[in-house]
Amino acid sequence: MPEGSNKKKFVGMAEVAERAQVSLATVDRALNRRKGVKPRTLQRVLDVALELGFITKDEFTSLSGTRPMNVAVLLPAGTNPYLRLLGEKVHERAAKPNQDTVSLRCFFIESFDANALAAALRHHAAWADGIIFMAIDHPTVRAAIEDITSKGTRIVTIISDVPHPARSAYVGLENQMAGRTAGLLMGRFCRTEVGSVAMLAGSRNYRAHSERVAGFHALMEEMFPGLTVIGMREGHDNAAENYHHSVSMIDNTPDLVGIYNVGGSSDGIARAIAEKQRDDLVFIGHGLTKDTRRMLVDGTMDAVIDSDPVSIFETALQLVTDTKDSQTRHAVKMDIFLRENLMPMNCP
Repeated sequence: MPEGSNKKKFVGMAEVAERAQVSLATVDRALNRRKGVKPRTLQRVLDVALELGFITKDEFTSLSGTRPMNVAVLLPAGTNPYLRLLGEKVHERAAKPNQDTVSLRCFFIESFDANALAAALRHHAAWADGIIFMAIDHPTVRAAIEDITSKGTRIVTIISDVPHPARSAYVGLENQMAGRTAGLLMGRFCRTEVGSVAMLAGSRNYRAHSERVAGFHALMEEMFPGLTVIGMREGHDNAAENYHHSVSMIDNTPDLVGIYNVGGSSDGIARAIAEKQRDDLVFIGHGLTKDTRRMLVDGTMDAVIDSDPVSIFETALQLVTDTKDSQTRHAVKMDIFLRENLMPMNCP
């Protein structure tokens, strides 16, 4: 863009604002199809902008039409391959042509930080009609939800929920059921009825993780009382942290027979298992990605519990735009992958 063009644009918008008797911010919202502009005000701004030559007739026609719904998708940043895969699917969807009904943008924000998530919710609610995000169950997040929904922004949580009546819907696994499923697999796969089983999670602040932990504990106590579940450690879905926790648990637990990764970044655990030559350990985790697929094939992992990221996102997008849907929880299909039932990648 030539030097001075931004200044020229600003001056032009200022003139439109003055002639239309509105604020510069209102002109910006109107011309960028953001929410918060009344229809009569929008028409006045467009009429003035066209009269001044700030927009063309084609732009006037386009801006006068039905405004697409602005939707923000907020995902935790970090090394979790499953969340990166989900982000890729969102970006692919946003890049599709002829998306006239939804204007979609995806942002990665600081992981495991409730204050950062709450701030992001408030920030993006200024332009977004709907927000899809992976929730942290924390008072600051619940307060942000209450605030932004009271001003008309619809929210849908994915993967991990937060129980608040103002959120429109949750899309993801029934996570306590997922934890119980992992417990059943662990107990059946272990070659002994006695021993210790370790757990790693991203964070207890993710309700998805705490519910999986609760389900796993309950199933193991009910069906496999000889297998002792040792204290859970938080690896923050970080491969390096998961590696160090796994090395410590293997070194300090002589009777360790299995590891359940409640969250993501299973590659750190696999590295520890390989270095310690403990391929006898039963290893169960979540999220079918390139790395977990490889670990299933080479025998490092025994089972992966998965939920299709495309299905999660498409369902969430439908719900955030559909004000008539009153169902607050939409459980997605739970898939269990073993080495023997893997389909080739990109196979329909």
